[in-house]
Amino acid sequence: MNIFPKTLILLGSGELGKEITISAKRLGCKVIACDRYANAPAMQIADIAEVLDMTDPIMLKTIIRKHKPDLVIPEIEALEVNSLKELEEEGIKIIPTAKATAITMNRDKIRNLAADELGLKTAKFAYAKNKEELIEATKALGYPIIIKPVMSSSGKGQSLVVKSNGLEDAFQSAIKEARGKSNLVIVEEFIKFDLEITLLTIRQQNEEAIFCSPIGHEQSGGDYQCSWQPAELNNEHLKQAQSMAKLITNHLGGVGLFGVEFFIRGDEVIFSELSPRPHDTGLVTMISQNINEFELHLRAILGLPIPEIINAEAAASRVILSKDTFSNVAYKGIEKALSAKNTQLLLFGKPNAKKGRRMGVTLALDKTIEKARSKADKAAACIEVIQG
Repeated sequence: MNIFPKTLILLGSGELGKEITISAKRLGCKVIACDRYANAPAMQIADIAEVLDMTDPIMLKTIIRKHKPDLVIPEIEALEVNSLKELEEEGIKIIPTAKATAITMNRDKIRNLAADELGLKTAKFAYAKNKEELIEATKALGYPIIIKPVMSSSGKGQSLVVKSNGLEDAFQSAIKEARGKSNLVIVEEFIKFDLEITLLTIRQQNEEAIFCSPIGHEQSGGDYQCSWQPAELNNEHLKQAQSMAKLITNHLGGVGLFGVEFFIRGDEVIFSELSPRPHDTGLVTMISQNINEFELHLRAILGLPIPEIINAEAAASRVILSKDTFSNVAYKGIEKALSAKNTQLLLFGKPNAKKGRRMGVTLALDKTIEKARSKADKAAACIEVIQG
């Protein structure tokens, strides 16, 4: 029998980690929230907060061994993955697995797995570690191209290059914004897609994978700006996406929720990226589903049943961004943002604002996707991030 409470260690304590913590506390679990800075969003409600450099193997192993958790839940990419493998060999459960965490934190590893080992359709791509290799890659792919670090998050270091005179700046940006010490970048063909989606895929203990309704989303600079559910997908596209998501998540193994991203172009379904954890575009499920993505993740990793996922008719989210950099964050316009029917607001509680940093989201329900998106957009436009 599954005995509660469980002790969970969260590696990364941003807005997604905060929602996991809330869901875990509702189930009576003890949560230790870890991050590189103090007072991160999840730390504000967790039982214990630990500030550490999670790329330091000694620090990471010391903290995890100290708390003797039932589960370790990675929420960011910047982790010392060899330490996770060592801890897993000691009997500590890593979600979904140490191997899956190691593969998915690097774009080269997950792309090689998808394209070369599993034969999934992806954008054409190449790697480069210097200017000469970059030039050779562009000759093969042509312009425009996307240049990204092999390891980063939230679109950091990603550039669209349309002419050769932009290569050097794009390469340097990718190296500067990369997490870790790699000087390798991935160079991709630019795909002019009809739709970009996230397919939330849940692997359960001894159960078939299940899927949430597809989530449409828009990005700017590789970072999510808005999302909606359900996305406008025909049955054939949906079947292809589900088949591809099932194939790659089965290969990675473990349990939990995976955010699998695809481009839809004409009749093609093209694999883009994968995160072995709740996805930022999936914040819309806070209003669109009876069981949101964070609750689904926890149910899967804790061995709890998921009887049925029920969706609203149409739902949308829109990010709230800071226009400047400062500490002592405050907000204006909350009353106006919440004045529309079926509108919700999530402010993440980040202690510092940076220009372009995501500080919250608005969520909205309506009869159609267009109306829900418009309502979420109007609510977000009401909020002003200011220095308190």
